[in-house]
Amino acid sequence: MRGIIPAMIMAEIEARTEKPIAELFDMIAGTSTGGILAMGLTKPLEGSQKPEHSAQSLVRLYETEGQQIFPHNIFSSLRNLQEEKYSAFGMEEVLDKYFGATYLSEALADILIPSYDIELRRPYFFKSFKAKLEPKRDFPMKKVARATSAAPTYFEPMKLETNDLTDYYALIDGGVVANNPAMSAYVEAKSIYKDATDFLVVSLGTGEMTARLYYDKVKNWGLLEWAQPILNIVFDGSNDAVDYQLRELLPASEDGKPRYYRFQTSLSADMGDRMDDASPVNIIGLKRLAQEMIDKNSETLEMLCQQLTDSFNACKL
Repeated sequence: MRGIIPAMIMAEIEARTEKPIAELFDMIAGTSTGGILAMGLTKPLEGSQKPEHSAQSLVRLYETEGQQIFPHNIFSSLRNLQEEKYSAFGMEEVLDKYFGATYLSEALADILIPSYDIELRRPYFFKSFKAKLEPKRDFPMKKVARATSAAPTYFEPMKLETNDLTDYYALIDGGVVANNPAMSAYVEAKSIYKDATDFLVVSLGTGEMTARLYYDKVKNWGLLEWAQPILNIVFDGSNDAVDYQLRELLPASEDGKPRYYRFQTSLSADMGDRMDDASPVNIIGLKRLAQEMIDKNSETLEMLCQQLTDSFNACKL
């Protein structure tokens, strides 16, 4: 549900530049909810080379479909004691509605979507660049979205049938290896665009936690108590590590223009912390957090949008 935050930032970028995200960026990477956004923004309108979904329409995805993906009732509360918290049925219906039969290779910009194979015990990166060259690496967007968002304890793993000798991949949420995929995207971009002399990276967070886990409270926790908090800790820690790395790798250019932007906000202890809270109150709270961040960083956003517009115009010359 916290994907509302980056979706609103991208909606602001689209509004200020009057251009879709898929035209402003050569590569778009996203993990879990970010992966859904990356594919949503690059899914072509049937018979067109224009995106079907705007960033603003994807904000509405969370508002209108959140409770179908995360149905909060007595049954979901009981499920998490013995198995995953939610059935994947609601999620899969929503993904089919938004992505239909569109394949990874049809993406309007290069996209990179991380996941993790629990049987092969290694990351798996869905790449539209590879999908266009190798049919065996091409998969329906709705299945890629399901795989990258299969958060342990929340949804069962995704069994993705393949056309190679492995028969299938057993995939879970890419956040366990690349919750912030900005570094993976930067490395992939350097590999694809070998003649490029410079890069501009924009990293959008879904909010970082501020609720503390006090020693006296958690010291006697067992497997049941740690099951879901540890996932948030892993996700949050990797975000900060990648942010540090990219700040060091991409300092401002000689003319003072930033080459790396990071937009992130803090989640209050009583709101937004849970990734599956689809309540109207939480949705309003997340939207307000995003808008506050947009307002606070208006000048920075304007600078970014000018760089993106200049780059877009230069490519058209």
